[in-house]
Amino acid sequence: MPNKNFKEQTEEVRQKIKAIGVVKLIILLIMAVGTVCAYVFHDWVFTENSIFNRGISSSEFLNDLLALVPKIIQAIQIITIVLIITSIIILIINKIFRRNRREITVIRLISNLIKTIVIIGLVITVLAIWGVDTTALITGAGVLTLVVGLGMQNLISDVVAGLFIVFENEFNVGDIITVDGFRGTVVSIGIRTTQLEALGNIKIINNSDIRGVLNQTVMPSTAKSLIDVEYGDSLARIDEVIKAKLPEINIEGVIGEISYDGVAELGASGVTLQFTANCYEGDIFAVQREMNKRLKNMFDENGIGIPYPQIVVHNADKK
Repeated sequence: MPNKNFKEQTEEVRQKIKAIGVVKLIILLIMAVGTVCAYVFHDWVFTENSIFNRGISSSEFLNDLLALVPKIIQAIQIITIVLIITSIIILIINKIFRRNRREITVIRLISNLIKTIVIIGLVITVLAIWGVDTTALITGAGVLTLVVGLGMQNLISDVVAGLFIVFENEFNVGDIITVDGFRGTVVSIGIRTTQLEALGNIKIINNSDIRGVLNQTVMPSTAKSLIDVEYGDSLARIDEVIKAKLPEINIEGVIGEISYDGVAELGASGVTLQFTANCYEGDIFAVQREMNKRLKNMFDENGIGIPYPQIVVHNADKK
């Protein structure tokens, strides 16, 4: 039985991707048409005798503006081609490998890395088209990266930790985990941070700060129900009732059958009985609530009393 929370989150993500995808597709189509037109009319746009390079105006400022048009068109061409190729690659990866949580997590991380590399490459390429000396820029960027890297060790630690989380399969998007006492569903594993969602709240944790993770989705969880019965009731009769009636209780989300584990505690007012059932972590609270309800009804129907808190008052003999 698949995890409902994971299904809902996956469907929600798909709807958002579809909404964004339509707008992105329209923009890419417009840019693609413009790119094709620019190639068709190449001689009219990019050659020295084109209208943009002839200096048709007596105004030097206007001629300079016209001279910028071919560079702008060329930059748009390169951006369009790179974006189309990148989108096709990401789409193919999503279609081929999007089969389980681990693959979805790896795909998102790879997609983010590809987008980051593409953006950096486009910036350098566009600057080169505009006549900027990219060799000096790249060299300066390397020195700057070294200097910044020394002061950004925490960021580097976050990135490395994020890579290890993904490739060691510690947890994936859709898993329910507990980190530093916060229990939530993993909605995103980024290059630097991981996001957990619980009851509409999003907790953002730096990847390098994630330690001692309790992954509660790998194996089925155990829902527990503790029911008190009165001391006056015979445990032998209660055991017979449980043996006869417990198999009749079927609860949605329970894997297998509900188990009666026996006496958990001798309390101040009654005997505590323990019942457990295996279920997915996403269903554990719903299963616990339904178990409490159904067990209470079972005891009521068979005359087994659930005790109220009692206080026994003893008066000392004054003699």
